[in-house]
Amino acid sequence: MSENFITPGQQRHLRACMVCSIVMTHTRFRQEGCPNCEDFLHLQGSADQIDICTSQVFEGVISLANPARSWVAKWQRLDGYVKGVYAIKVSGQLPDDVRTTLEEEYRIQYIPRDGSVTEAD
Repeated sequence: MSENFITPGQQRHLRACMVCSIVMTHTRFRQEGCPNCEDFLHLQGSADQIDICTSQVFEGVISLANPARSWVAKWQRLDGYVKGVYAIKVSGQLPDDVRTTLEEEYRIQYIPRDGSVTEAD
């Protein structure tokens, strides 16, 4: 996989993953899938899956060069993910069927990145 960067002029094509909040273009999601969530979201090659599991509406971005050592990554629950550009807040939530699959099949607790639910809830 190539390094995760955003070229100038690509802002209107950006999307953020609703699970990990990584920001990439629609084309990169289609070609490579999500570098953190591909095993269970299966975005690569699926425009429909990209449309329901990513969002064009997000606030702020964080560039992470070393997620394992960054306190910002820990604060945003990004430690353990690949380096790259991440949204601070992603609008929207996963559909119920995708959420159920995550929780039952993959044992992943989904915490929406839109600020509607906090870890303490």
